[in-house]
Amino acid sequence: MKLLRNFTLPALLFADLACASQAQTDGTLKVKSGQKIAFLGDSITWKGWDQPGGYVRLVVAGLESAGVKVIPIPAGASGNTSRDMLARVDRDVIDRKADWMLLSCGVNDVWHGATGVDLETYKANIASLVNKVQAAGIKVMILTATVINENDNPDNQKLAAYNDFLRQLATKENLPLADLNAAFWKALKAAPPSPGENRLTVDGVHMNPAGNMLMARGILEAFGMSPAELDKIETAWRNAPDAGCATASIIFNENAGISLSSFNSLQAIARERKMNPIVLENGLLFNALRAVLKAHEQDAALTQVQIQAELQRAFGEQVEAFLKTEK
Repeated sequence: MKLLRNFTLPALLFADLACASQAQTDGTLKVKSGQKIAFLGDSITWKGWDQPGGYVRLVVAGLESAGVKVIPIPAGASGNTSRDMLARVDRDVIDRKADWMLLSCGVNDVWHGATGVDLETYKANIASLVNKVQAAGIKVMILTATVINENDNPDNQKLAAYNDFLRQLATKENLPLADLNAAFWKALKAAPPSPGENRLTVDGVHMNPAGNMLMARGILEAFGMSPAELDKIETAWRNAPDAGCATASIIFNENAGISLSSFNSLQAIARERKMNPIVLENGLLFNALRAVLKAHEQDAALTQVQIQAELQRAFGEQVEAFLKTEK
């Protein structure tokens, strides 16, 4: 499941939330309007800003819905370990005069194996990084590392000790903690993925829309947002027109946008039928393509660009019609 490049959270989805959430969160959120938030991390964080609908963008939008307009400092870098982040924290966080740093680090330290970072060195790197940032007057939030594939495996077992250290550090230094690893395992235990399937990531590590939303919710909760307000915001996220995109592998390998609620419904139906969700999605995409071609059967000048422009809308219509028949 890939995210469309043109995905935006429609402003109207947040407009109705703004007034109510301002009343609920004034004076309770740890972050204030006008503050700069540096998101320091690896490729998960980089994609969290680079991709519309990424978790960094969702955090910024969620805070804005609560009347808090922050200035994001995207500081994710692909392949980074704690060693790399410690080396660049001056340039990417301190020199940019951040008010907050959200630290997401640990996956690559474990996942990279021999070129990663052992636990004791990781502890020293993270402690040095946090101390340096705090000495500059910057507040720190700790994010536990998410997962390395969505199953119990040696990498995740090794990662557990890294996350235990992060939890202990947050407690010792009285830092806000977004325990994303715990949230991920809770979600995966509640709805275990089938063999070869990912529920929260696109490849076992990098987030799909559901994973991005889970990360953003955990961060907003750590900032002090109420569960009721988080539920409202998450509903808006899940019903955004392009929040969930089914990857269709036939014809143009085109990604067609639908809401995450609709995508999840397709996934559930496929599981009930004991079939690969991609097969179901491809069937609906084929019907959409056939409808587009039929509508233009007299148009000899029809181009691939025109077909692609209409295919997303037609696919969405096919999905909604299919789901209605399944109710």
